[in-house]
Amino acid sequence: MRLLSVNLAKPHRSEHTDAEGRWTGIDKQPAEGQVAVAAPGPRGTGGSGLAGDTIGDLRHHGGEEQAVYAFAREELDFWEGELGRQLPNGSFGENFTTRDVPVDDALIGERWQVGAPGTGPLLEVCSMRIPCRTFAGWLGEQGWMKRFTNRRMPGAYLRVIEPGQVCAGDPVTVVHRPGHEVSVSFVFRSLTQEPELLPRVLAAGEALDPKAREKALRRIGS
Repeated sequence: MRLLSVNLAKPHRSEHTDAEGRWTGIDKQPAEGQVAVAAPGPRGTGGSGLAGDTIGDLRHHGGEEQAVYAFAREELDFWEGELGRQLPNGSFGENFTTRDVPVDDALIGERWQVGAPGTGPLLEVCSMRIPCRTFAGWLGEQGWMKRFTNRRMPGAYLRVIEPGQVCAGDPVTVVHRPGHEVSVSFVFRSLTQEPELLPRVLAAGEALDPKAREKALRRIGS
């Protein structure tokens, strides 16, 4: 399990975002060399957990629970076949493009050591991507949000437990895996298409992004 690339934003203006100045950082491209990873601060003020990266809409993206976004190269390969176009690493706005990492089967609260302990960061899986109009506008595909949702493989958001440096080729090691069933895909399904799963999402406990937990509680009336 490893990182194929570490991707940083090339900011540009877009009519598909509500961010101030219409700036978006969804256009992410592989970086050369090492990139520092650290906790960025709370949602609303904190941006990306990667030095040199950009979050355009701080109201809805970035912060501690969205410090790092990981997406599997295997999924990009699937979408290349579906869309009939090349999708380089970073095409979905991900910070980490991974190889042989079961990103969507990762459990909430699962911890990844990237690189060597003491040098690379320790990260914790805490949430998943919900497709937005910025993402849809960037891809420019008809019905994209529905198509992405139906695939149920959204990629994982991670918080930073310990800071460190990362670069392409770094190994990814799962150092802790909780005993519950609540995976990234499980949470996504519960919040999009299978609300009957919502009560079971709460088994993830405090590791779950508070925003996702709040949505789950609200929808089950707790």
